[in-house]
Amino acid sequence: MPQNTTPVTTQAAPSTPSGQDSWWRHAVIYQIYVRSFADSDGDGIGDLRGARERLPYLAELGVDAVWLTPFYASPQADGGYDVADYRAVDPLFGDLQDADDLVREAHRLGLRVIVDIVPNHTSDRHAWFREALGDRPGGAARARYHFRPGRGAHGELPPNDWESVFGGPAWTRTDGGDGEWYLHLFAPEQPDLNWENPEVAAEFASILRFWLDLGVDGFRVDVAHGMVKAPGLPDIGRKEQAKLIGAQVLPFFDQDGVHAIHRSWRRLLDSYDGERIGVAEAWAPTAERLALYVRPDELHQAFNFHFLTCPWDAAEMREVIDASLESTGSVGAPATWVLSNHDVVRHTTRYGGGERGGRRARAAALLMLALPGSAYVYQGEELGLPEVVDLPDAVRQDPAFFRGDGQDGTRDGCRVPIPWEGAEAPYGFGPAGSWLPQPAEWGALSVAAQSGDPRSTLELYRSALALRRRLPGLGDGPMSWRTDVPEDVLAFSRPGFVCTLNTLGEEVELTVPGRPVLATAPLEFTGGTVRLPAETCVWWELR
Repeated sequence: MPQNTTPVTTQAAPSTPSGQDSWWRHAVIYQIYVRSFADSDGDGIGDLRGARERLPYLAELGVDAVWLTPFYASPQADGGYDVADYRAVDPLFGDLQDADDLVREAHRLGLRVIVDIVPNHTSDRHAWFREALGDRPGGAARARYHFRPGRGAHGELPPNDWESVFGGPAWTRTDGGDGEWYLHLFAPEQPDLNWENPEVAAEFASILRFWLDLGVDGFRVDVAHGMVKAPGLPDIGRKEQAKLIGAQVLPFFDQDGVHAIHRSWRRLLDSYDGERIGVAEAWAPTAERLALYVRPDELHQAFNFHFLTCPWDAAEMREVIDASLESTGSVGAPATWVLSNHDVVRHTTRYGGGERGGRRARAAALLMLALPGSAYVYQGEELGLPEVVDLPDAVRQDPAFFRGDGQDGTRDGCRVPIPWEGAEAPYGFGPAGSWLPQPAEWGALSVAAQSGDPRSTLELYRSALALRRRLPGLGDGPMSWRTDVPEDVLAFSRPGFVCTLNTLGEEVELTVPGRPVLATAPLEFTGGTVRLPAETCVWWELR
């Protein structure tokens, strides 16, 4: 069949002395938001035992690893990202034996396990912070955090104009309102650690070793762009600072000093066998700055938020893909691709919701899984779950919902527990209810309802992940854009493979590039041409 494989641009990670076939360069990693995945004990909250019992589903789905959100001891002021004890499991989620059992069962099934680590801040219930509150100004316990005197005649004003990501000032005053202020870039219950203090670095090295010794395969580093603050903690000089995150370097985010921390962690990870990895949750203003986090002596991967936030537009998608591959390739790292996670509106809804949003989400999934590098799947996206946009205020728990001028406070909508089976809530999530109410129509989207239906989103993901393993041209490696397609159609070649995505709201006609092996909608062929339906993606195998 006629083919045009002349590349407009070609990106391939440069060869490296070792590690080019490392598992993390091509892995599909499934994010488990623990409290919303599976509940084993009937308290309405997902737990580690529930997650362990559902691991066979993920092995059958075809993913390579799981990433678990925090399950550490925590008051749960921010869904577990306020950690009181990094070496203990919160009773909500089980105990340390449950964590050990999960890791061992995952390994038995051929799955690797990545856990969250939260190094930018602790809980205000952490033993260190409790000690700091009882310490004097300038004392050793306070030096582990950022305590400062206030401004104004009586110290009544915050030390600078920094705002919390969740809204309001990033400072809270201690001692009944007449003492020092402490920094918290998130909720007041999450005081920021002072990484200039060597005690902090030593403690986290010990924490990482604790979990590596238990057998985990790596860490997703929460707020990997945080930890280091600009000298003198300078004012920013404007409001609505949350809107600047990822758009520019801020005195509290994406400071160059964070890279020394990540280099030290890479040395620690490399001292263990089995290719343990670090994954940066880093908001950086450009693809080039994001690539700094994955230089050969730093972390292994960084989440590609530029791809996640890209609108449904062929030109913008191509621009983001090119920039991502070029920047990560320049440092020898694989690109990563992600469409949803526990902090953003689910992409089915972001892409327009309803039938159109579902159609676009299915097509975007095939695009993502065909691109070079590693991909992340957020629990429930393989079911085509939409965002829950009508949660009653009384059940909301996102701390940003209760504060102004920060994030939009809508994170609860993507955290609703997923449906497994049955026609009524909680749809097999657990023996009783669920901590957030599930929509009445989710029975049709459950794992049981979609299993075996060749038209379902679940079977689309299963087929795509099986093909991704079978076809040698997928995963990490080269790609080249094709020129034999209409405008607003994305088409690229990989060894023995072609992906075509029609982003338009109407069908287009293409020259058949190969043998179709997977499509998000039925295709019509006439001779050597194919009619590609609106907002459809197709995988083609070349003979």
